[in-house]
Amino acid sequence: MVTEITKIWADFHQELKAFIFNKTRNTVDTDDILQDVFIKIMLNIDRISKAENLRHYLYGIVKNAIADYFRSRKQVIDNPEIEEGFTEEDTQTLNETIANCCIKPFINKLPDNYRDALLITEFQNISQKELASKLNISYSGAKSRVQRGKEKLKALILNCCAYQSDRYGNIIDPENKNCGCS
Repeated sequence: MVTEITKIWADFHQELKAFIFNKTRNTVDTDDILQDVFIKIMLNIDRISKAENLRHYLYGIVKNAIADYFRSRKQVIDNPEIEEGFTEEDTQTLNETIANCCIKPFINKLPDNYRDALLITEFQNISQKELASKLNISYSGAKSRVQRGKEKLKALILNCCAYQSDRYGNIIDPENKNCGCS
């Protein structure tokens, strides 16, 4: 029995792992699913050893494990207890706290014209049309100023904290977790 499982592992684990990763795009989840698959293989080795097409049988187990994985993730995402964790007011307060403590110091480092454009549109909830009127510039000029300000703000944050992203654009752990650059 142990030699059969060892042989299945040697022959199929890389192939199955690649298949699982292709579906999940997450190495940790891939390893968890692969572990679950091999637990199922160990528990059902008698049936598996009698299978006419071993590869087909294993892929059936993998497909079911992947379906279970996505089903369980959907339940976590759709869980009303999690959704009830933050009220709309809590979320708004949290967003304001993050903006004031983390973002405003960077905005204040921008050149005056970009700083003012971002503070007015993002923190005073004034539209870009109203900004154009207030600063006596064209609407397209106001839009450009806000856009450039956001680009400069992004560059300041990324240069300060040295964030890295993966090939999908997801932020990876910063090199210096306590960047303290504000």
